[in-house]
Amino acid sequence: MSADYTPDEMMTIAASRRLKNGAVCFVGIGLPSAACNLARLTHAPDLVLIYESGTVGTRPNVLPLSIGDGELAETARSVIPLPEIFTHYLQRGRVDVGFLGAAQVDRFGNLNSTVIGEYAHPAVRLPGSGGAPEIASQAREVFVVMKQSARTFVPKLDFTTSAGRPSAIITDLGVLEPEVTTREMVLVALYEGVAVEQVRAACGWPLRVAAALATIAPPTADELLVLRDLHARTTRAHAARVRITLPNQGVT
Repeated sequence: MSADYTPDEMMTIAASRRLKNGAVCFVGIGLPSAACNLARLTHAPDLVLIYESGTVGTRPNVLPLSIGDGELAETARSVIPLPEIFTHYLQRGRVDVGFLGAAQVDRFGNLNSTVIGEYAHPAVRLPGSGGAPEIASQAREVFVVMKQSARTFVPKLDFTTSAGRPSAIITDLGVLEPEVTTREMVLVALYEGVAVEQVRAACGWPLRVAAALATIAPPTADELLVLRDLHARTTRAHAARVRITLPNQGVT
């Protein structure tokens, strides 16, 4: 991949391009949040972002640290109780896209964000399901954004948090989509400079490849500028919050 941009930047930009202007998106923290806010700041200014804290139509200036980040409530059109988010948006089919991340995914797009290892005695306790099972099952489309490796793309999940039905899995190597009949995730597109062998080596199952394999265009100068500025603002804002919360160490 070109030295002009990183695999993470390519992944975030590829994910953001899939969002249409005016769509209603249920957003997860981390990479999904970066992709959705990049889309809002570039080609989809009327994107409606919903976070699990109950913030609807939020337009954060910086990326939130968590769903409880005050930035989300301060810039939202409205803040409503969480049960109403699921009842009046998800269950009524008003969410166009659910954007999720995970620690593990299997060949059929099932997701694990609960534990690594045995549930009773895990090696790692993960954040848990949150609203991911509902988002995965009730959003009109589901996009998963996650880095690819043999540790994350596994033949068997340690725990099934969300049943798989993603429309696409966008990784730092390329894009997978479900095969029509079997629903097995198939590699359909690569980034420039990435070989099929790299993707297969980073997959824990025998990865199938589409007959017509596409190449995704690299980031534009504008996409990179906006994404990097968003991350820079976020870093400065979060650093300032840390300084403000440490008055006893000579910082005001």
